Amino acid sequence: MHAELGTYERQGFGATLPLHGPYGLLIVDFVNGFADPQVFGGGNIPDAIAATVPLLAAARERGWAIAHSRIVYAEDDADHNIFSIKVPGMLGLKEHVPASAIVPALAPRAGELVVRKTVPSAFFGTSLAAWLAQRGVQTLLVAGAVTSGCVRASVVDAMSWGFRPLVVSDCVGDRALAPHEANLFDMQQKYAAVMPRDEALRTTGTPAAAA
Repeated sequence: MHAELGTYERQGFGATLPLHGPYGLLIVDFVNGFADPQVFGGGNIPDAIAATVPLLAAARERGWAIAHSRIVYAEDDADHNIFSIKVPGMLGLKEHVPASAIVPALAPRAGELVVRKTVPSAFFGTSLAAWLAQRGVQTLLVAGAVTSGCVRASVVDAMSWGFRPLVVSDCVGDRALAPHEANLFDMQQKYAAVMPRDEALRTTGTPAAAA
């Protein structure tokens, strides 16, 4: 149990978030650069990618709306912004640079949306919210990297747009475990439901995937 849980409970945080279909899946920035500890990766990101493979397969089997996001900057850096000032290496993620490509194990299929972004949230300045709304999505399962950054930003924006976020805890990863764990706790208290993959699949009516 988290040491501060009592404080959150006394203040009314952490209420159960009812989950309603239709369901969708958002996979945030599981690209080669975030899979590589020498670039932007490390921590538990490789394990989260492996756990997401069966999650994606289950979502496809159920016919869910599926979206992926990538960080992609213009070749001439014309869209350079505050995010790339804080993390200058992000500017290296261009359309045809291998580090910006989605990992092969989670490669998108026809009909799945690929969102290109230059900020942490997959929703900010993109068509993602409208795309999900057109498909009637009520609850959005979220996987990806990193938990404390682009995943959290996308979860907060999903909630702000009126979607019910379900963070799949073993399908999100971070380069450091302390921020990962702290942000899972905080998102569960304020913004989202949080549960491991197989529980999430049972809860949303999808058969549990094989490990």
